Amino acid sequence: MTANRKFIDYGCHKLQSFLRFTALFAIAFLAYFHLSTASVWALQASDIPDLAEIKTLTDQTWVIDDSDTLSPLTKSTIAAKSQKLADLTGIEVRVVAIKRIDLGQPAAEFATELFDNWFPSAEEKANQVLLFLATEDHRTAIQTGSKVKEVLSDEIASSIADETMLYPARKANYNQAVNEGMSRLEAILKGNPDPGAPLLAVEETETSNYATREETEASSSNVVVIILLILATLLPMATYYWLQMQGQP
Repeated sequence: MTANRKFIDYGCHKLQSFLRFTALFAIAFLAYFHLSTASVWALQASDIPDLAEIKTLTDQTWVIDDSDTLSPLTKSTIAAKSQKLADLTGIEVRVVAIKRIDLGQPAAEFATELFDNWFPSAEEKANQVLLFLATEDHRTAIQTGSKVKEVLSDEIASSIADETMLYPARKANYNQAVNEGMSRLEAILKGNPDPGAPLLAVEETETSNYATREETEASSSNVVVIILLILATLLPMATYYWLQMQGQP
């Protein structure tokens, strides 16, 4: 083997190692960036102030919209209905809308944590309802106290969150989601028959192949990682064969 050929082989080996390292570093950076950016924008239940602080800042606690997606009309309508319900029944309904929660955390778990933070004891929870919406995640949840459960079964409460609210939320119709959820809840808490979930919402729940935000993000990341792995394999090989051909007499 000539000195020139040895030099080429040595260069090929070093270049292969460098390209593999670069591709693996890019994969690791992509995974880190994906996880870190997701957590930066995600809220924890503990990040939301207590009701006394919210009252000081906004002069009301019926609608907490950290997502900036609810219209002034929706906020005022929900607040007015909540105040009337509280005056009539003693039950307090609050709507919380945020942008996103941690990937992998169920919306119900987040809502439970917030419910516990705001109302630590069973007595404080008794007459409370929390309607929760994570807009960028397209996720919904509901929490109810013991007195509320006497007029609102867990099954119907789940239907309000998972059908009445979730169907429009999946289509980014967030105002529709909270307004229709509140209207159905209001009817039941006033002692009227349950109007039920919209037919389209029921059909969507039973048949939908709708991909959640988490599934979409995970799928996109997987595609990029697969492409990088392929490049990490093919580029060194292609470079090696090209250099080999260049070294042939």
